[in-house]
Amino acid sequence: MYRAVRASRLYEQIVEQIEESILQGALKPGDQLPAERELAQTFAVSRTAVREAVKALHEKGLVEAYSGRGTFITNGASQGIRQSLHWLLRVGHEEGLAYLAEMRAILEPEIAALAATRVEESHLAAMREAFGVMDRSRQDPAAFIEADLDFHLALAEAAANPLILSLIDSIVDLLRQQRIRIFHVQGGPERGQFHHSRILEAIESRNVEGARAAMRAHLEQVREDSRSSQAQPLARKIS
Repeated sequence: MYRAVRASRLYEQIVEQIEESILQGALKPGDQLPAERELAQTFAVSRTAVREAVKALHEKGLVEAYSGRGTFITNGASQGIRQSLHWLLRVGHEEGLAYLAEMRAILEPEIAALAATRVEESHLAAMREAFGVMDRSRQDPAAFIEADLDFHLALAEAAANPLILSLIDSIVDLLRQQRIRIFHVQGGPERGQFHHSRILEAIESRNVEGARAAMRAHLEQVREDSRSSQAQPLARKIS
């Protein structure tokens, strides 16, 4: 699918070839790019050039990298959506978080229900791994929150609809901010894990109604914890 590149401006040539693959439909939203080492071998370049290319693609909103899972093609429009949502949150973050909660209540129970019918073992493995990290990281906000995001992204991937994955990807930073707000609510992580376990159990058993109900209960818990969180400016993004 790719060809070796010339020595000058290597990373830009890699970007051009990957963009061409996206435009031609050879790479679609939700597709995973090969690992860095494999890309370096394919293009006959250094891993540094590959890293620069992936960074440029990310800046264009064409790929998103997830720790421990890899780099995935996104819908290019998601970057614009993401920026619009960030602006909404900055202008009026309390109102923005209320809008986010409403949108999640509409979408995520149905995403969970769909995932219960389409989930594959690789998705379950990712969800189990994220759940385990959260269990081990209740005293580590950064690790817990990133694993929480990984859990919900794996669920979106299990729905096997690239538009759904692109939409969830576009609000990842907003979800992160929401989780930062509620992490320190007393008992919040424990309540979250209770609901995550119910969601995972329903998905594992391919229980459509159970998955939908478990997600609704989880989102109500998130809403209640959000109400309990102290009224304060959004915390700085935890990386």
